Amino acid sequence: MTHSASLPQQGNDTAAGHTTRPVRLSALLALVLLASIGLSLSLGSFPTSFDQVVHALATPQNSDITFIVWELRLPRILLALLVGAALAVAGAILQGIVRNPLASPDVIGITSGAAMAAVTFLALFGTGLSIHWLPAAALLGALLSAVLVFSLAWKRGITPSRMVLVGIGLSAAMGAVTTLLIVISDDAAAMVAYVWLTGSLYAAQWQDVFGMLPWLLVAVPLCLTLARHMDAMALGDSVAQGLGVNVLQSRLVLMACSVALAGAAVAFAGGLSFVGLIAPHIAARLVGRGFARLVPVTALVGALIVLYADLLGRVAFLPKDLPAGIFVSGVGAPFFVYLLHRNRHSPYQTARQN
Repeated sequence: MTHSASLPQQGNDTAAGHTTRPVRLSALLALVLLASIGLSLSLGSFPTSFDQVVHALATPQNSDITFIVWELRLPRILLALLVGAALAVAGAILQGIVRNPLASPDVIGITSGAAMAAVTFLALFGTGLSIHWLPAAALLGALLSAVLVFSLAWKRGITPSRMVLVGIGLSAAMGAVTTLLIVISDDAAAMVAYVWLTGSLYAAQWQDVFGMLPWLLVAVPLCLTLARHMDAMALGDSVAQGLGVNVLQSRLVLMACSVALAGAAVAFAGGLSFVGLIAPHIAARLVGRGFARLVPVTALVGALIVLYADLLGRVAFLPKDLPAGIFVSGVGAPFFVYLLHRNRHSPYQTARQN
């Protein structure tokens, strides 16, 4: 009797540990993020001590250090965090609805659509129209790209495998148009477009932070309300429908959240590739594939990736300030090849399931 009574207690302890693990990991990652913010605020072409940074944050005064901390470094750091979190969550959503570990905003064509629209804006208007309209153009391009993917993939409904294939084709076509536009543009517009496409947080301002923040505040909670639907769809469309999930409606809403997050991130930071691919895989290794516990950890991992990529760009090759996208791609490209090798049979399995 004593032995049998202890079994449920062990099961409860295991379940409790499984439930609290994401919370503990999220808290740990948040602490790492705070420490990383402090480190990033202290480093740069004008080194400042941690005490100086704390003093500038606590009691802003009209001084060079206050200007460097509040106007140059802090908005750039906060934008890096928001952009990284947005791209990471967008990637997690796409990998969930497409049921393909290789899916990301880059693969589906969202990033390419935003890039083509932004380069078109620069090629047509150059410096004749305010550069502040560039994010709006990029976001519009991401939305139009998503509409094209859904329209071309529609055939009595949308299957994940068809959506991936259409996205890859559109991404290649829009990449070719983007390259053509850069070639025929004048030198000034081509240079701005090239740096933007690489993915740079250089000269980030507070208005960029406040422009990026609402997209996360709306899209992330909305996708979390559909976490159970996402977990059901991971079992297959037929199973999800049997559980009462409106698969098409849920997929459209989740896709809209992913497009909004990825489009806004690309609009404010340029073509940062591979963040939406890498971060969900790291988070899944830490907390598993349950969508509700995956999203917060994915956001924190993505924020850390972009923050450290931008920090390396700022301090590793002084006095030059290199785009963060160079360092993200340097890690992401080999990781993508690794995933291709590890999951080389998965696309066929997915196609058979659909």
